[in-house]
Amino acid sequence: MTAAVHKPLVPVILSGGSGSRLWPMSRRLLPKQFLPLVTERSLLQDTALRLEGLKDAGAPVVVANHEHRFIVSEQLREAGVAPRATLLEPVGRNTAPAIAAAAAFVAREDPEAVLLVLPSDHLIGDVPAFHRAVLRAAALAAEGHLVTFGIAPEGPATGYGYIQAGAPIAGQKDAYRIRRFVEKPALRRAKSFLAKGGYLWNSGMFAFTASALLEEIAAHRPAIAAAAAKALEGAASDLDFLRLEAKSFADCPSDSIDYAVMEKTARGAVVRAKMRWSDVGSWGALWEIGRKDRAKNVARGDVWLHDAAGCYVRADGRHVSVLGARDLVVVETDDAVLVAARSRAQEVKEVVAKLEGQRRTEHVSHTRVYRPWGYYESVDAGSRFHVKRLMVKPGHALSLQRHRKRAEHWVVVSGVARVTRDGETLELQENQSTFIPLGTTHRLENPGTEPLFIVEVQSGSYLGEDDIERFDDRYNRS
Repeated sequence: MTAAVHKPLVPVILSGGSGSRLWPMSRRLLPKQFLPLVTERSLLQDTALRLEGLKDAGAPVVVANHEHRFIVSEQLREAGVAPRATLLEPVGRNTAPAIAAAAAFVAREDPEAVLLVLPSDHLIGDVPAFHRAVLRAAALAAEGHLVTFGIAPEGPATGYGYIQAGAPIAGQKDAYRIRRFVEKPALRRAKSFLAKGGYLWNSGMFAFTASALLEEIAAHRPAIAAAAAKALEGAASDLDFLRLEAKSFADCPSDSIDYAVMEKTARGAVVRAKMRWSDVGSWGALWEIGRKDRAKNVARGDVWLHDAAGCYVRADGRHVSVLGARDLVVVETDDAVLVAARSRAQEVKEVVAKLEGQRRTEHVSHTRVYRPWGYYESVDAGSRFHVKRLMVKPGHALSLQRHRKRAEHWVVVSGVARVTRDGETLELQENQSTFIPLGTTHRLENPGTEPLFIVEVQSGSYLGEDDIERFDDRYNRS
């Protein structure tokens, strides 16, 4: 029987990662965890909301890249989730440093609190089964084990790592010592694992006390432990965020928690869980979990399929027709289209690498770019001009700023705009406009209760986003 857990349970949600295998939907500035790929909510929101009703669980600690801080904050606010803290990584250093920093943060108040470490970009289809597995894992963690969640395999998947379960742990249901970790296997080897039994998919979810994790990471990767501790010691508050000290964290070795700790510790345990899990790691994975028609197609958006079979087709903005295709992935966005054999969906990251090597931007951001005040989206661009559509949320404002190389024309489409221009303030209504000459100090604000939409026409010798000199910014952007 599983013992009752009396130690506090602190969820730690890891919100880093680029999700490059899900390009062109997932991009560096808006990676997969912030996208509604499975439900109408983002994967991050689904992760936070499935903690509701979980016994002993408190508010989550979120670890995120500093570039995504406002997206994380806004999405959690929309979901009605108030995090205990949001730690900001200046650079990505894989999961071991992120978890070490979170453990050190929690240990300040309670070193014996049980951390429940969850990636922000996974699908779990059976939430009650997830809760039962968490309670079993938390009970083991309270006894000093470092616990990972092993998923009962539903087939010979080659996209996941495996865990071979060892001896059962006495008095605990579906709990085992860890015999070994196995890298992603070839199909033949994966089939042999299922035939032998005793192998589980490695989910990348963990439970351990803050003190146990810190002890083990100090023993096996002391450089990571020291750098994470120093980054937390030098952390600075920034609005609702806690910024880890940049140099210490950047100097930290990059490693996963599996390699750094779990494959080395003698305290490892695995809890077997059957809860309809996927890491949503590729378009092929989304085809696997998606609702299929009679021809085994999965379609999202404005899609028409004729004599097609085994396809995943997603239309983000335009109509997509697919005729006579077999086992394809087709994903349409407003500035890029992916067509790939479904069997090669894991190779999409090579497309992203190619775009990066060519210094293109389609892997960095969508035409709609989110900011803490709202968003802007590109409408048209050419030599010496760029047309954008801006949405400013009620009560929000852009920074007080000026541009050295461009002028701007603003036309109010809907809402009310308060414009500051070299000390002069004016309010513009729908269909009114203003001009911001080159070098003019200016600010755009929405004083109303409805979103403000404007069309901005930029003109000048240079139109890059780095031509912004900020004098005042309520979001503390430098």
